[in-house]
Amino acid sequence: MLKPYKLLSKNFLSISDISIDELVYILDLAKKFKKKELNFEIKDKVLGLIFDKSSTRTRVSFQVAMSRLGGTTIDLNPNTSQIGRGELIKDTARVLSSYCDVLAIRTFKQSDLEDYAKWSTKPVINALTDIEHPCQALADFLTVKEEFGDFKDVVITFVGDGNNVANSLILCGSMLGVEVRVACPKGYEPKNSIIQKAKKINDKNILKITNDIEFAVSGANVLYTDVWSSMGEENNKGKKDSNFNGFTINKKLLNKAREDAIVLHCLPAYRDKEITDEVIESEKSRIFQQAENRMHVQQALLACLLQ
Repeated sequence: MLKPYKLLSKNFLSISDISIDELVYILDLAKKFKKKELNFEIKDKVLGLIFDKSSTRTRVSFQVAMSRLGGTTIDLNPNTSQIGRGELIKDTARVLSSYCDVLAIRTFKQSDLEDYAKWSTKPVINALTDIEHPCQALADFLTVKEEFGDFKDVVITFVGDGNNVANSLILCGSMLGVEVRVACPKGYEPKNSIIQKAKKINDKNILKITNDIEFAVSGANVLYTDVWSSMGEENNKGKKDSNFNGFTINKKLLNKAREDAIVLHCLPAYRDKEITDEVIESEKSRIFQQAENRMHVQQALLACLLQ
């Protein structure tokens, strides 16, 4: 039985916490798990889920991934635990470290996630923060690799808000040498800190940030979008809907991409808003393959972290 090797970093708070070689290894390992070519178990290990935000795919994919490895999962709902009553992160993290073998945390502030990692003696995984969604990026690039065989000459265009999904996509693309274009209305560009971090990783000018959606999608292999208003932005929903008018992935826009282009969406999708129902259900869509891949990459990630 092949034993996955342990990652150099204890935690996975950002896609950039792993090396390029480790990133490629995780994608290859995920592919083996998906094809059932690898039988590896981590019996008696426990994954603790701390989710301050609602979740479907992230929660279920982590639970199933851990189950497939032979481990168990505890759902630590803040509404039914002392976390929701204001217990300090440093207290919670130290106690949970003695019960669990790994923690997956879905929260708002990246700084809160970093506090968990600081005080936890066990690995901490970013299951989504306002800054990054690295596990999603792993699934995204696994899906792209499955479609095109490798990343050579691949262009990924993200259409929408320069949010956490876009940030991890940018960083992962920089690590793998993939051209990533982000098309968004003025004022919704990715954070400058992420852009500068990506340029330090790769200085070959493969990151393009633009307000010109037609330029961004022209000749692209992958069109990718996300909801315009993330969780916690409900009060700005009306304003953002207005500002993002014209940034919908529809058939007309898709026709400007390469003939072999595919479409991705991290879900949930608001059909006929950021993407049309027609495109979601088209032969170009790999959205549900992408969603399934969340489970496989997280199984690979957990296997590597729990050595």
